[in-house]
Amino acid sequence: MQLEEFLEQSALRLPQKVALVSEGKRYTYADLDQLSNRLAQVLMMEGVRRGDRVAIFLENSAEAVISIFAVLKMGGVFLVINPSTKADKLAYILNDCRAVAIISHTKMEPVVSAIESQVNSLSFTILIGSERSETPTSHIKRLDWGKILTALTGIADQRPIKNAINIDLATIIYTSGSTGFPKGVMMTHLNMITAATSITQYLENTADDIILSVLPLSFDYGLYQVLMAFKIGATVILEKSFAYPIVILEKLSEERVTGFPIVPTMVAILLQMKGLTPGRFPKLRYMTNTAAALPPAHIRRLRELFPTTRIYSMYGLTECKRVAYLHPDQLDKRPTSVGKAIPNTEVYIVNDRGERVAPGEIGELVIRGAHVMKGYWERPEDTDRALKPGPLPGEKVLYSGDLFKTDEEGYLYFIGRKDDIIKTRGEKVSPKEIEAVVYSLPQVAEVAIIGVEDPVLGQAIKAVIVLSKDAVVTEQDILRHCRANLEDFMIPKFIEFREALLPKTGTGKISKRELSIAKGKGE
Repeated sequence: MQLEEFLEQSALRLPQKVALVSEGKRYTYADLDQLSNRLAQVLMMEGVRRGDRVAIFLENSAEAVISIFAVLKMGGVFLVINPSTKADKLAYILNDCRAVAIISHTKMEPVVSAIESQVNSLSFTILIGSERSETPTSHIKRLDWGKILTALTGIADQRPIKNAINIDLATIIYTSGSTGFPKGVMMTHLNMITAATSITQYLENTADDIILSVLPLSFDYGLYQVLMAFKIGATVILEKSFAYPIVILEKLSEERVTGFPIVPTMVAILLQMKGLTPGRFPKLRYMTNTAAALPPAHIRRLRELFPTTRIYSMYGLTECKRVAYLHPDQLDKRPTSVGKAIPNTEVYIVNDRGERVAPGEIGELVIRGAHVMKGYWERPEDTDRALKPGPLPGEKVLYSGDLFKTDEEGYLYFIGRKDDIIKTRGEKVSPKEIEAVVYSLPQVAEVAIIGVEDPVLGQAIKAVIVLSKDAVVTEQDILRHCRANLEDFMIPKFIEFREALLPKTGTGKISKRELSIAKGKGE
């Protein structure tokens, strides 16, 4: 089975069912199947071959979804690039994977034009939208999305003959690297089908589900909302962002949404909204959270606002999509846990010598499963660091780079990234533990704990805090609260208050790399 069959099989079973709602338009499974067939034929006519990489540089939209499945249908490899990506990074990614084509929108044309001549592998560009430059600045062939899809009929509506198998690459997902250059995570059809199947199993998804997603398709968490929905014949409400939360909440109600994937940033915004009353969304069956753990205080407030909604705390990483989930029935008992391994996955924790650790001991999480990536695109050394020999002969397992521990019942607890641990006064400190204490103050909307260089301590602990609207909290209030709940060596030396929400990565996590630019005095 290949990934595009999620769409094709649902189109056969449920051709007239609404598969996607985007920008006020409703697309049935038959619509998306036909349009992706046409685009696949265009790509092949333009010379795209099996295994070629095609970049999709678009906001969340029907066109982005159609493009993903068109590339899959003709045997290519798609990569979705965040539309806010700047020219230098875009050129780097396209050159790194040697993309042969890019599908974008005319409003991104200045960025596309700036990089076309820098990417030697690029053969053509497909642009959506009517407002385009009259004088293209490169020799790259330009195609008009509307014209190529409306001009083709007949044979173009037929599905391309399949020429891929499930161990072939389906996508490359670029993620931030330790050097500052993004790395391409190679995911096969089998990797992605395995992950989607497991997630829909534990979420108990059915064709009756209506999932609203504001998460970018360039983020695997957002991409999988579409893949999972199409696998089971459900409906996706695809929004561009969470910039207008009131509008999103209205759509939750109007569209009778049953599933709502969130990240901690969205929760921080929701909890500051006035007029949000409990029980407003009786059809909302579940919410999921990943990217970073929700503080227990935020979980409690979410449960008050969404009393009939099941909340799933989850953990994953791009290199294997999803690793663990906490069943909602365990949320009150273990609010800081991310649960146990997802179906068809095995996890264990090892120390620096590769030995499995006992419950309560901290070590690196290791993942076994068919959803583990093929490797990093043309990064053999990085691949060897992440994929190492497993317990069975000839297999490779994924070393996550994340520190965990388990309790006596086998539930997993995230401690932090190995490279996030702060070493101060000879002690190793988990930022997450301090953040949980600061978050327990109801006036705190966001907090990030980072280490800054210190000639005496090695690293000093700094708290960067955003308060809720109209909240009044002083530095002394924060320190007093920390002293009452933390060991002396864990109390922040520096406190910084910020007005705006903290900077985020493309996946919605707080960007500690940006926050860590300040050195020494914590300024």
